[in-house]
Amino acid sequence: MFFQRYWQRRRPGRPTPDWVVSFTYRTWLVALLFKLLGSSWDMSWHFMWIRDDFAPPHLLNSVGTAMVCALVIIHTYTGMACTRRSLRLMQAGTVTFLLAAPLDVLNHRISGLDLTAWSPTHAMLYIGTAVMILGAIDGWLSYGKPGKTRTLTLVALWAFLLETAYFANGQQEYGILALRAWERGEPGAEPSLLQFAADDLGRTVDRDAVIHFALPIPDWVYPLWGIGVMALLLIAARAVVRVRWTATAVAGAYVAYRAAIWPLLVAGGFPPSTVPFYLVFVGLAVDLAFLLPLARSRAQRVRSARLRAPLGGVLVAALGFGALWVQAQLRPWLLGDVHTESAPPVDYWTLPVVLVAVGVLWAAVEPLAGRLRTGAGSGAA
Repeated sequence: MFFQRYWQRRRPGRPTPDWVVSFTYRTWLVALLFKLLGSSWDMSWHFMWIRDDFAPPHLLNSVGTAMVCALVIIHTYTGMACTRRSLRLMQAGTVTFLLAAPLDVLNHRISGLDLTAWSPTHAMLYIGTAVMILGAIDGWLSYGKPGKTRTLTLVALWAFLLETAYFANGQQEYGILALRAWERGEPGAEPSLLQFAADDLGRTVDRDAVIHFALPIPDWVYPLWGIGVMALLLIAARAVVRVRWTATAVAGAYVAYRAAIWPLLVAGGFPPSTVPFYLVFVGLAVDLAFLLPLARSRAQRVRSARLRAPLGGVLVAALGFGALWVQAQLRPWLLGDVHTESAPPVDYWTLPVVLVAVGVLWAAVEPLAGRLRTGAGSGAA
């Protein structure tokens, strides 16, 4: 019945029945969930075994990717449940991801382990996923009916986007515990992986080789990305959803997922990671800044926005770095080792950098995100 009535070549922006819109974006959420589960398992997997193109986490992620490809093909052919802009984002993100996958395989063939999560081909994978999620957000903004379901779906999509953007920081969260495990004489990585990593550096398996494998990223990257960049993303989420405590909900959903997946991975015998609990306070800082009174006149709104940016920068820096410092002082009693960190190494000189950068960029991010919201038209039938 569906194919008889709707499977026709149309341009994006086509009026779409509500049930089709709901089914389509529920499928988007399921597809992104498969990708999320695969990527979470993948990070832990690579701190245990030598890379395998057909490792189970890759296959799980590929299920989600295949579902996304099918959705984008349907959007493209029928023009249903998408606008021109949202479709272009979905297409661009999917193509970028599909190009990145074989390039990443080739890169590993040439470079060996390609130890860092921050490599160019990995970045292409994250960027591709992020852009396709932005397309889904834009499409849902245009077609989802106002109400609780629309808001919850937006929060879920932004949480998936946050996970994608944050993912590379997991290198340090797994790396610090991998280093401490090796120092205790209980490495989580298989001997073959440690030897491969040492050979990649041209030396024996020693502390320097393990650091090269586990913590190759400078300590200033973690807070700049985890607090500064994530704050900007949460600002955009709050400006688009326009519901109080959106940023806290998005960050909280991601942290809750990380806290839930942690014992499952450890129970499965995989290496543990620290959990970025401080992210909840970054979201809280964003939401507190948005509590500035909303003014009715345009001039008053402009003044409120000007005040919100510097205030938000101060709140993000204070709550974000404060929570990260407190987390770093705690010891993960679940691991049974009081000498194991609860957070990766951090350069705290980055605090004023984040304060200024967030304060300055807030003024640009908020109106841009607002235009994404206002530029989305309704296409539901």
